Amino acid sequence: MKLNEDVALLTDKLVLVPYEPHHVPKYHSWMQSSELLEQTASEPLPLDQEYEMQQSWREDNDKLTFILLQREPLAELIAQPEPVGREHEIAAMIGDVNLFLNDPDDEHCGELEVMVAEGSARRQGFGLEALRAMIAYCVTELKLKRFTVKIGMKNAGSIHLFTEKLGFQEISRSEVFEEITYEWHVPINYASPIEVTTLSYQQQFSTA
Repeated sequence: MKLNEDVALLTDKLVLVPYEPHHVPKYHSWMQSSELLEQTASEPLPLDQEYEMQQSWREDNDKLTFILLQREPLAELIAQPEPVGREHEIAAMIGDVNLFLNDPDDEHCGELEVMVAEGSARRQGFGLEALRAMIAYCVTELKLKRFTVKIGMKNAGSIHLFTEKLGFQEISRSEVFEEITYEWHVPINYASPIEVTTLSYQQQFSTA
């Protein structure tokens, strides 16, 4: 989605940036993991098709993605007037967070998906913070009022994250696909539980 092509979201632990071509090789390496493929219900793609998918994420109006960067190693660089170099950006990549606008009956509903791909970054609250930042952004920019998520029945960690941490409620389950669908309605008086600062991606990071 072109909406976020120049948007970087800064939170306490993360920097969320648009998915760019220079992110693709590392993302592709993540998706060689059978564990991640199973958790994300994905199929492995050759590298050239991964680049095509990146372009699809940029151009299509029905999906939105941010790459997750761990903020700590970038903190001093972000404070400098010079853009953060690509090598630092790629080194800080730990996952992604996605949104799909795929409900033809509800234009104010989006399906969420999050992946913390780097093993060293798991169980540190990055997934929760990424989702909270994405929800805050989508409520403000896309005026969404409801969010859904589909989770594999065996994925206890994600189920706990969405139900216990974010308050999602089960609405259906598929024994055939072995997945459960959850939803969360945005309260009328919604306020983001975390501080999210919007920066210019092109000014903050080197795109050359």
